[in-house]
Amino acid sequence: MQWEVVIGLENHVQLTTESKIFSGSPIKYGAEANTQASPVDLALPGVLPVMNKQAVDRAIRFGLAVGATVAPHSVFARKNYFYPDSPKGYQISQFEDPVVIGGALTFGYEKDGEFVTKTVNLTRAHLEEDAGKSLHEDYAGMSGIDLNRAGTPLLEIVSEPEIRSAAEAVAYAKALHSLVMWLGVCDGNMQEGSFRCDVNVSVRPVGQKEFGTRCEIKNLNSFRFIEEAVHVEVRRQIELIEDGGKVVQATRLYDPDRKETREMRSKEDAQDYRYFPDPDLPPLVISQAWIDTVKASMPELPAAMRARFISEYALPEYDALVLTQSKAMATYFVAVVDKAGKENAKAAANWLMGDVSSTLNREGVDLDDAPVSAAQLAAMLKRIADGTISNKAAKEVFAGMWEAKSDDENLVDTIIDAKGLKQISDSGALEAIVDEVLAANAKSVEQYRAGKEAAINALIGQAMKASKGKANPAQLTELLKAKLAG
Repeated sequence: MQWEVVIGLENHVQLTTESKIFSGSPIKYGAEANTQASPVDLALPGVLPVMNKQAVDRAIRFGLAVGATVAPHSVFARKNYFYPDSPKGYQISQFEDPVVIGGALTFGYEKDGEFVTKTVNLTRAHLEEDAGKSLHEDYAGMSGIDLNRAGTPLLEIVSEPEIRSAAEAVAYAKALHSLVMWLGVCDGNMQEGSFRCDVNVSVRPVGQKEFGTRCEIKNLNSFRFIEEAVHVEVRRQIELIEDGGKVVQATRLYDPDRKETREMRSKEDAQDYRYFPDPDLPPLVISQAWIDTVKASMPELPAAMRARFISEYALPEYDALVLTQSKAMATYFVAVVDKAGKENAKAAANWLMGDVSSTLNREGVDLDDAPVSAAQLAAMLKRIADGTISNKAAKEVFAGMWEAKSDDENLVDTIIDAKGLKQISDSGALEAIVDEVLAANAKSVEQYRAGKEAAINALIGQAMKASKGKANPAQLTELLKAKLAG
């Protein structure tokens, strides 16, 4: 039987506010346990929550970025469940009336060797508070509770079940991760739990309209784990059904060491949480003036920047998508083109997607901390364009700039001169080299003139060798062809 995978994602995005969502407690990762928990976070009797305006600003910003409806009236609800790290016995969240409704996210990814784009619709995004943390180490036979994280503001972003593979799930998660960082609503630090992902997975026979029974895999904090967990869970469900079993709706955890998902608890439905409006919080009312104020403060969005790169710089769609996957990359690219000129935009894109990115990955460096500035890369591209250096020599120049770690904008010319990388473009010098190579390679000359055009490659190779790799390849080839035709 052929199976279709159905996936929906729920992402918990920690918002970049200065304090918690309903109290004035600070938010600082790694602080000593229970040093950032106020009476509100501790749920002491008589305390009342107060909404954090910064959290609402960030929710509005996200809603505008994905083309969603920002609800003029939304309601906070109590999601009732008991966990030791939730001292109130409930979580303040939103249920029937979320702050953001709808929207969509477009992303690109590799599929069967081709670059494709896909748009996934969003169901909603709602504001809620995070729980505390249970500590199971360092306590013999007991557990400790750290409430520093309790009350941390989250925006839970829920997709429609429109994702059809592990690769699509990862591409969607990466695009969402990039967007919330681009907007400044989240720092994106997955290791610290700022961006967490729950993945709902089900399978159904190809052609069947009804969804299969889904299982939710909780708290995946890396893109690699998202991909692995989906593959493992899909295989588990298919094998279970084909063996005559039945998938049971449940919440599961992924064990990356054993490459398996394990049941955590039976999956609760909404009625199990007994949602009801929180009597301590009034409805959240967002005016059009508030929305307009947030909109005016927003940066150029990735989709708009992609369209601009295509129209203004004549970049292919693939290049525009790759360059706008992060704000740092897009900003760096624009800075390079501003210095090098629009005529070098494609070359700038190629270098950023190629040598620059590979060097950053190899060295484990963020683009913001790269030792080669946009101005320096632009200067190098100009030297390639004017024929001073070849593309091959440029790789050596780039390596030299990386190692130098200097902010000198004349560094490119200094390295070219120091390493003797300047191309030979003088027609007289090139003609002398060509004459020498033609005289020494009569057989290749004869083959070319007899119609074997590939023979010129051997002559070009000999000429480049004679020039110690410094001959301008385009001029050299043109001159060779002219001499061979004569």
